[in-house]
Amino acid sequence: MSTPATAPDEDDSRPDAPVRPDLLLSLRSWQKEAYREYFRLPRRDFLLVATPGAGKTAWALTIAAELLARREIASVTVVTPTEHLKHQWAQAAHYVGISLDSSYRNAQGRASADFTGVAVTYAQVAAHPILHRQRTVNRRTLVIFDEIHHAGDALSWGDAVREAFEPARRRLGLTGTPFRSDANPIPFVTYAPDADGSRRSVSDYVYGYGPALDDGVVRPVIFLAYSGEMAWRTRAGDEITGTLGTPMLAEQLAQAWRTALDPQGEWVQRVLEAADRRLAEVRRGMPDAGGLVIAGDHADARAYAALLRRISGTRPVVVLSDDPAASRKIGAFADSADRWMVAVRMVSEGVDIPRLAVGVYATSVGTALFFAQAVGRFVRARQRGETASVFLPSIPVLLGYAAELEAARDHVLAARADDAEERELAEAQRRRDHPDLAGDLPFEALHASAHFDRVLYDGTEFGTTAAEEDFLGLPGLLDPEQVGLLLRKRQAEQLRQRSGGSGAGGTGAGGTGSQSPGPGRGVPAWAASVAAPETEAASGGAAARGAADAGPGAPVRREVLAGLRKELNGLIGAWHHRTGQPHAMVHADLRRACGGPALPQATAEQIQARIDTIRTWARTGR
Repeated sequence: MSTPATAPDEDDSRPDAPVRPDLLLSLRSWQKEAYREYFRLPRRDFLLVATPGAGKTAWALTIAAELLARREIASVTVVTPTEHLKHQWAQAAHYVGISLDSSYRNAQGRASADFTGVAVTYAQVAAHPILHRQRTVNRRTLVIFDEIHHAGDALSWGDAVREAFEPARRRLGLTGTPFRSDANPIPFVTYAPDADGSRRSVSDYVYGYGPALDDGVVRPVIFLAYSGEMAWRTRAGDEITGTLGTPMLAEQLAQAWRTALDPQGEWVQRVLEAADRRLAEVRRGMPDAGGLVIAGDHADARAYAALLRRISGTRPVVVLSDDPAASRKIGAFADSADRWMVAVRMVSEGVDIPRLAVGVYATSVGTALFFAQAVGRFVRARQRGETASVFLPSIPVLLGYAAELEAARDHVLAARADDAEERELAEAQRRRDHPDLAGDLPFEALHASAHFDRVLYDGTEFGTTAAEEDFLGLPGLLDPEQVGLLLRKRQAEQLRQRSGGSGAGGTGAGGTGSQSPGPGRGVPAWAASVAAPETEAASGGAAARGAADAGPGAPVRREVLAGLRKELNGLIGAWHHRTGQPHAMVHADLRRACGGPALPQATAEQIQARIDTIRTWARTGR
């Protein structure tokens, strides 16, 4: 006897019962709970705070699909921090039957009727808020703000986002890192007064790293910190030495940090070698596990890639922020089994590469926001027992962030006080980036040694007297409890050895059979579908034509529409060379013959009709 495909914890007799219960079947428990909370009360704005890797995208698109099915909205706009994330959202939306135009540009005005909505960046909205306001007014729109804290990156961005989307029927704010260290309010976020006079953001649903770790939704993260002696020469010609992890003035700490990251120094090479050994160990249990080096600038990224090629024997993928092929490279790496990727900022937030398991934090960005975003790239669990390892310099502020990984933070708008300028100055010193910012004192890196310092896990330090290999050889598949148990056991052995204990019978560097991973769990249906390799052609021809003829109910992929546009423009170019007729005139003749709007707004069916028409002209001589 078959039963209807409804979620077991939903009652279809309730007035708020889902119109599309099929969407709930693949959701995790927290996502279903957040879904019920969203529809429990009618509300225009909703702020979801969930740890990176927990499934914010899947949840938001489920809400969007349900609102579309209820006819409460007619259009969806997704706002993202980067170009790559626009395409990632469009790909994910396709699997719930929503077509998003991630190639939409402000200059085209209206989007094609093939799409339910568009995906745009915060910068794109800031460039033309009136246009996006008009689009929002014209149709009942749900706006999804991916990593909504970016709307507070600048007052001009916040003002533009507020102006563009104030008329929206519904708004969803998503973030894994809601805190900011400035006083820019985040649009459409509610703030409540605190006892100290500041205002704290109010979230509608929170799912933190701790609960996600308990649920097996994210991986446990092991931080491996490396110290070393740094030497550099100042502009005045003075040679200064310092040890990472020891007290220094802010200026000296910034220069010691950047000396450690010098590709010509020993520190970087030593850490990359250790990270590659750790990746080799992790790949014993996760054969496709990948590593990511987060670099500070393009020159460093290329130099790190050259070092990794010599160390690993394989060529890393290099992704630079100004590379037009960056999105394609990231997608290809995500679907491959390649060992290493080196990136500059491109892979810092929201980018979904679930197989990343080893990271090297090789940038001098010292903000809590960026650190949390970077670590978030490694916590996405595919099966229970996977672990993540992040290598970082022994910089006090980074060690503090690592120790507080499970702490939930709200965005606080601090009250202006007499010491506000001092706080802002300290923050500016701590936020020094790589390469040199304007105002940084120039210096010359002279020497950078490296030695293993400590391991941080679950807010606890381990291994201050241990050999590095004890931790590089940790099995790659361990439950969180097993990680803590193994680290505490080795810590106890080290203390016994230091106090003269035998230490015999201790666990070897590779672990023992008793530390076997927990039972495996299959890849969640959502992750499997989003991470699956593309199987459809992204160009014109028969594959694109078949997709265009799939029927009015089938969502059209942006790649298919782009392929049809490319094919039509190629045919028009050939016709121009044959007849001398200007391109614009050919476009106008095709519109008169076939009907429909201009090419940027045309549907796949309309573009295919024009392709067929111009092919007929070519055969018959018109």
